Amino acid sequence: MQIRALLYYREVVRAGSLRKAAQRLGVAPTAITRQIENLEHQFGTQLIERDARGIRLTAAGELLAARTGRVLRDLDQVHMLIDDLKGLRRGSVKIVTNGALAAGLIGPVLAEFSLTYPKVMHEVSITSASAALEALSQREADIAITLFSPPRADIQVRQSCELAHAAIMSPDHPLAGRREVTLEDLATHALALPDSAFAARQALESAMHDAGLMVDPVFETSSIEMQKELARRGAAILILPELAIEREKKAGELIAVPLAGPHNIATKIDLNCAREHPLSFAATKLVAMLEREMGELSARAATLAATATRRRRSA
Repeated sequence: MQIRALLYYREVVRAGSLRKAAQRLGVAPTAITRQIENLEHQFGTQLIERDARGIRLTAAGELLAARTGRVLRDLDQVHMLIDDLKGLRRGSVKIVTNGALAAGLIGPVLAEFSLTYPKVMHEVSITSASAALEALSQREADIAITLFSPPRADIQVRQSCELAHAAIMSPDHPLAGRREVTLEDLATHALALPDSAFAARQALESAMHDAGLMVDPVFETSSIEMQKELARRGAAILILPELAIEREKKAGELIAVPLAGPHNIATKIDLNCAREHPLSFAATKLVAMLEREMGELSARAATLAATATRRRRSA
């Protein structure tokens, strides 16, 4: 059985038609038909039924489709491992993440990594936390960096770090000169927050409730870029980790002011790998760099928390 036949078959299943699959692969439809006929001859059964609306998989076709993706991913993995043995240090690393905050972590590490391993290609996809972990489980990704991800038996959390949130605002905001921002301050100024499904919003609401205050944001959006734009224009305060505004801080567009009091409003970031999925040389090295960076973030966060505690006690 030829690998090409399986590649063509997978694309037909994805496209739902021979013509679309041929266009995506840049080959003639007859070439795809020939490869599918080869597969049907190999297995001794019909895999695809054709009608006026397109194609439909037979029961045998469905079974083959369910296994083809895993077989091809296994072959890709073997290819990368052989390249490693030959010392070529090339291939690709596929990363999935579910949060815009993770870009502040992934971007700098990838930039550093590519200087050391310029032959390695990187593919970064944004999805939900559950979909990111499922991609690991199905061998569709090498690494998942997730926020608030549910535990899974088939997923190993290689490193975690917790980033404390701060009040993010324009340098021209009336509260910009404060050493700390209190919950009372937040209650009397316009906020831009994600909806209540987000854990950080829930933590803020809990802290405000304990203080006898209400969370009533003027703007509600899960888009961090939209939140940043509102803060840049002085229209709102954001509650985010400082890592999320590294670029804007350097440009002088936004600042971060610590939250006063013992309020645990934080984002937990997990670095995940599949337990039964051996990593290539490139993925192993990238994971090590991410582990180091997340460890440094945790250490800086602990130092900042200890400094804030000392200030509150001396005040």
